[in-house]
Amino acid sequence: MIRFALTVVAFLGCSRPQPPRVARRGHVDQPQALEGARGTDDRGRCDRPNAISQETDTNRDGKNDVRRTYAKIGTAEAHRMVLVCREVDLNHDGRKDVVRYYTDEGRALREESDRDFDGRFDEVSFFESAKITRRELDSNGDGRVDTWVYLDDGTAPTRAERDTNGDGRKDYWEYYVQGHVQRIGIDTDGDGVVDHWDRNAAMERDEEEEEGIGASDQGPEAEGAGAAEGEAG
Repeated sequence: MIRFALTVVAFLGCSRPQPPRVARRGHVDQPQALEGARGTDDRGRCDRPNAISQETDTNRDGKNDVRRTYAKIGTAEAHRMVLVCREVDLNHDGRKDVVRYYTDEGRALREESDRDFDGRFDEVSFFESAKITRRELDSNGDGRVDTWVYLDDGTAPTRAERDTNGDGRKDYWEYYVQGHVQRIGIDTDGDGVVDHWDRNAAMERDEEEEEGIGASDQGPEAEGAGAAEGEAG
């Protein structure tokens, strides 16, 4: 059985050929957008009017690699400065590799990442209540989302979906129980509907055994209760 989770891990660790790039002192270039990853465009949060930006050179190479943008929230009499954007150049090449956007309350909203440093965002994470609920990925480097991973409590995947042939339709689904793949659905004719299911036989067997144990545990008690009722009658 092909495990999609392994595909995701392999993607995160892969490295495509990187084009030559020129890093300029004090400047961080913006990677290209990942098409289809955003319902709304939050990029303006990094350049809001009247915002204040703080830049940091974390490795002391003379180039700023972290930029934090704070916006003034509230009235002139009662306002506060809130972090609305954080940009990071992880490999110190002059390009942003991670950009995280925050709400006006300072809560994490969305994060774009260029994990293979090719100048294009290839992963977007969406947050709710400070936890990641969904990740969207570009696994083949064409600039379009082809993989969706849904998480419970910000860590364990519950469902994963993928467009394996690049036609814009999901054709591969994985469902998880406690972090383990329980079943896989495959669309073989391209109509967006599952045509074939593969199930995790080991998990099904464990579930059946647990159900059997539960029934056997309850049996003697039920019989004893019945006998007691008979004697009482």
